[in-house]
Amino acid sequence: QVQLVESGGGLVQAGGSLRLSCASSGRTFRRSAMGWFRQAPGKEREFVATISWSGGSTYYAYSVKGRFTISRDNAKNTVWLQMNSLKPEDTAVYYCAADTRGAIVTGPNEYEYWGQGTQVTVSS
Repeated sequence: QVQLVESGGGLVQAGGSLRLSCASSGRTFRRSAMGWFRQAPGKEREFVATISWSGGSTYYAYSVKGRFTISRDNAKNTVWLQMNSLKPEDTAVYYCAADTRGAIVTGPNEYEYWGQGTQVTVSS
């Protein structure tokens, strides 16, 4: 069983930065690929970024590439999402998710465990 707890969301002006954290409990974190997704009101949950179990591979949605960075520290059972140059369209609830198979995937149905989400609001 994996429990995920996100933090770091908040209100920021356009052009600003936020760093989201996702802390994991459970022994499977170190072999799990981790992903970040987001869901805006009235929209489907969409893929943002993913990182392999080792941290050696990452992949980003086109809309965030070059602005967001995903990273992890397996010793701390934590994954982060550094978000720079934020835009109002980045406003959403952000979720982290774990896939214990370890390889990077982008579909939400591939992930087995989910956090409760953290709200990010970007004002114009």
